Amino acid sequence: MSASENITTQNIITGQDPARAARLKKRYASERRFKTFGAFAVLVGILFLALLFISIFSKGYTAFQQTSIQLTVLLDEKVIDKKGTRKIKDLGKAIRYSKLVNRALYQKFDIPLKGRDSKKDRSLAKKIISGEAGVQLRDMVLNDHGLIGQSVTVWLLASGNADSFIKGQISRDTPEARRQIKDKQVAWLDMMREEGTLEKQFNTGLFTFGASSRPESSGIGAAAVGSLYMMLIVLALALPIGVAASIYLEEFAPTNRWTDIIEVNINNLAAVPSIVFGLLGLAVFINFAGLPRSASIVGGLVLTLMTLPTIIIATRSALKAVPQSIRQAALAVGASKTQSIFHHVLPLATPGILTGTIIGLAKALGETAPLLMIGMVAFVKEIPLSPMEPATALPVQIYMWSGAAERAFVERTSAAIIVLLAFLVIMNMSAVILRRRFERRW
Repeated sequence: MSASENITTQNIITGQDPARAARLKKRYASERRFKTFGAFAVLVGILFLALLFISIFSKGYTAFQQTSIQLTVLLDEKVIDKKGTRKIKDLGKAIRYSKLVNRALYQKFDIPLKGRDSKKDRSLAKKIISGEAGVQLRDMVLNDHGLIGQSVTVWLLASGNADSFIKGQISRDTPEARRQIKDKQVAWLDMMREEGTLEKQFNTGLFTFGASSRPESSGIGAAAVGSLYMMLIVLALALPIGVAASIYLEEFAPTNRWTDIIEVNINNLAAVPSIVFGLLGLAVFINFAGLPRSASIVGGLVLTLMTLPTIIIATRSALKAVPQSIRQAALAVGASKTQSIFHHVLPLATPGILTGTIIGLAKALGETAPLLMIGMVAFVKEIPLSPMEPATALPVQIYMWSGAAERAFVERTSAAIIVLLAFLVIMNMSAVILRRRFERRW
């Protein structure tokens, strides 16, 4: 045997055939390229997600603080209660308290209360304080009539433009003609900051106020309560109905044409655009049933219809995952079929059911389109006390703020998105924790 034949034979024996080695090299190169493309795709996804969060947080974190101004206001009885009746009807007029706030501002900035020469200065001074300052004073007096006639030192909300300037959203380097806050107002704000009578404080109003045309007095309180009512309604209706339907379809229903049609329709309903459910709710719950428009009860019913397919599909998958041996063992020791399902199968399927339910609720919490169709875009200032009262929801509030013209509403929009994302993260984490907590392996 020649030397070349010996080398070829040796290569074949040792697996080093040149053609085979070339094919292996090509395959390994292809695998490396695939891994590289996969890693690149993941990095691109993470990059865009990071950019999204950076954009939202950079615009919204400032909304969790609000500029307040400390003023000493004389609650003059001649202004707020001319008749001395101490009746709510006489004490409840916020415009009277606004006059007192303006007086305190004029005194602070040494502006004459009257006169044409100081008219422009008075106008500029009034624009530093929020229009809701009078409401703040009124609520204090309504809670304690003993304050009437006294001088009280209070922290009042600054206006939206003043707040934006203090937060650096309006640059002092911008020419005065193109700046929303004038040089004299800037001087007054700087003076109060040096005195310690102007501070940025934690914005509790973001979580307690309702809708307002003024950004500094706008909050998500009414929207959050409306969303809470709707989620409770969805949980109370969708969970028992969805689980009951799933148990029947998976454990009791015969396999025939009708059950096949039902299963196909359930899967199709899970893919139907959410706005269609809004149209259905408008036709059935409002036009036919006569339920109040913009109420949480209608929103909850619409979101229940939308969430049901998700819960049914998740519950059926959880029931299928329970081994048949569990059912057979229960029947073998004398349990009825109903007992085997409710005493053995259903408890073992609980993690999957909880996961599906929480994911369905999280999806419903972020829906906007069906709520727009049933009129939940109402201007709701007061927090609703029941599901039958007019309300809005967090995603709808975000939608309405995003279309507002004022600069300060931009940060309110981003802040509301942050709160909504926090709720969604908590709900998804709860689904993971509950699944691991109750999960059993066979």
